[in-house]
Amino acid sequence: MTTAPLHIPQSDPPRPASEILPTMYDLPSENPEEPGLPDEFHDHQPELLSITLKLTDYSADNYFTGKDLNLYYDVRHPNWYKRPDWFLSVGVPRLYENKDMRLSYVVWQEGVNPYVVVELLSPGTRREDLGEVQTQPGSPPAKWTVYEQILRVPYYIVFDRYTDNFRAFKLNAGSYESLSLPEGRLWLPELNVGLGLWQGCYKQVERLWLRWYDETGVLLPTPAERADTAESELARLKSLLQSKGIDPAGLS
Repeated sequence: MTTAPLHIPQSDPPRPASEILPTMYDLPSENPEEPGLPDEFHDHQPELLSITLKLTDYSADNYFTGKDLNLYYDVRHPNWYKRPDWFLSVGVPRLYENKDMRLSYVVWQEGVNPYVVVELLSPGTRREDLGEVQTQPGSPPAKWTVYEQILRVPYYIVFDRYTDNFRAFKLNAGSYESLSLPEGRLWLPELNVGLGLWQGCYKQVERLWLRWYDETGVLLPTPAERADTAESELARLKSLLQSKGIDPAGLS
């Protein structure tokens, strides 16, 4: 089926395209056949979660974080999968069989289900992410059902960047219960880490982001922030030495 070209009345002189043509906010960002296709935020926010996460009870090579990666969950239907925006599995090697990067996450091979799943709400997937759709007989179950009843993921988190609404659910007696988030923060005692809202600049974008924090409430830093801190500390030490009449260059 072909679509007739759009006829846009013009003026003399012609008005700029930015005034008469649809904008980014008017045109869909998702393919109807594959809703949830990532936009920029769906790329940056999961990356921020991965590069800042540090678990005190697990070494860096003993947990795995995935973003927009096929998660195969049912050995009886090996082609069924979900694609969480971000998830964490603990007690598994960082590399598949300690030697290769994963092409997907297959739970019957890994032997470990995700411990945390984060979904970033989008118009095409919002109702499924929130458990508001009914599965048709013979069709794969919806995300909520998979996370709650099949994988039994202990923590399910959703974030809506359009409203900055941050919600968290914890598995309790086989069902998800909504958690209270004082000051927009959630503490996960089993992992000794917290997740909360942070107003700041990442990838040159100033907005609210999800960030990890430690038991003292301090944000876990990005690699760039760690480098800045190290540089500031080095400058402080050099200044201290110089104040005592010591040339730092002579110590190298």
